[in-house]
Amino acid sequence: MSIDVIKPGLATSVQDKGRPGFYHLGIPLSGALDQQSYQLANWLVGNEDGAAVLECTLMGPELSFDAPAVLAVTGAEVAVRLNGQAVERHASFAVKAGDVLSFGVMKLGARAYVAVAGGIDVPPVLGSRSTYGLGAFGGLNGRKLQAGDRLPVGQASPAARPGYRVPTPLLPVLRKEVELRVLPGLYFHRLEDSSAQSFFADTWSVAAEADRIGYRYKNGSPLAFRERTPPFGAGHDPSNIVDAGYPYGSIQVPGGREPIILHRDAVSGGGYAMVGTVISADMDLIAQMQPNHKARFVAVDMTQALQARAERRLQLERLRHALTA
Repeated sequence: MSIDVIKPGLATSVQDKGRPGFYHLGIPLSGALDQQSYQLANWLVGNEDGAAVLECTLMGPELSFDAPAVLAVTGAEVAVRLNGQAVERHASFAVKAGDVLSFGVMKLGARAYVAVAGGIDVPPVLGSRSTYGLGAFGGLNGRKLQAGDRLPVGQASPAARPGYRVPTPLLPVLRKEVELRVLPGLYFHRLEDSSAQSFFADTWSVAAEADRIGYRYKNGSPLAFRERTPPFGAGHDPSNIVDAGYPYGSIQVPGGREPIILHRDAVSGGGYAMVGTVISADMDLIAQMQPNHKARFVAVDMTQALQARAERRLQLERLRHALTA
């Protein structure tokens, strides 16, 4: 079967679990920004781990189907309609040939995930079907969806059927204000003491520049870097360094003005100091932040970061068991 794109939405792309293992070549992870919502969608329709879905940002697409299928929509709080009638989020449902799926505007959260039993069957590139827009590869022709696109769908599992639901106590919680745990970075010492304190004390707001590459935060106090003679090869911006690798989730502050958290499509290195890194357990929270949503940064150490990662893995295993047992 296949899915026809009537309207593409604001920024809809094919994404899967990601493309690890190529950072040394300058190719980032890509994959779904909200990995928990992505995995929930696949489990609801009986897909294997790693199946490709549609990631929809702020405004969902309008899609039609040329054969019966089982779907699920997870992630952001948004009205989901099948032929104009409301359908439940975080639950699997059936569509027939000729049916049309549409969405309202996302009220809370920024990304919804549409999984279809069998997965979106575009060709894998470097082991992944994820779209990497900057590199113009993966997904469907390396780009966001456009009206008139046709998406092939793979063979559905015998386990795919309507009526599966995420138990209410296990549903992800969406918020307009979050705490993001941060491991202070290799260059945190470059901040003046007062800025090191205000970075964690202030409440920051998501700026308009928030996408798969990175999230910029505003409305906190400007950050002052300690004066120094720039080393050979570094620029004259106070936050410049000689080029270094950027970890997934790393935070840079060009000019000391507004922190930028690098997400799954960010470049793998450059010349800005990394004052910290958001821990992996909290990166899904960023994916669901809309412009003007608020965040506080909370300092943690490596032991706390590893414990949070272990707790998150346990939570995902509980979800998997609840939906696949």
